[in-house]
Amino acid sequence: MRLIKQFFTWWNGSTWNTRFHIWRTSKRVGEDELGNVYYQHKDGRRYVQYADLAEASAIPPGWHGWMHYRVDTPPSEETYEAREWQKSHQPNQTGGPNAYFPKGSLRNPEERPRVTGDYDAWTP
Repeated sequence: MRLIKQFFTWWNGSTWNTRFHIWRTSKRVGEDELGNVYYQHKDGRRYVQYADLAEASAIPPGWHGWMHYRVDTPPSEETYEAREWQKSHQPNQTGGPNAYFPKGSLRNPEERPRVTGDYDAWTP
């Protein structure tokens, strides 16, 4: 099934056409701890082939800087250490059991606190 998905969908990883084009025109630069593979095109463009679902937030901080041209040296060519304030990737929790529901939302039974200048519903 994964093979069929790679022929027709881009969100399950790169399609075969994209893989062939990148292989033919780009140089492999490195791979991160999540299995994402990074490439640089002859003209300087940079690509990532995701190991799993194509989710841009799944790029670690060091590779993010390289992908967005903030640094010229990829983390694979230097000893990159994340700073203490840089967090590791967490997948998007929207729609899952760990999704955030603020107080006052339909899915959270807690009542949100009133604030100054709060909205008052119109009553005739």
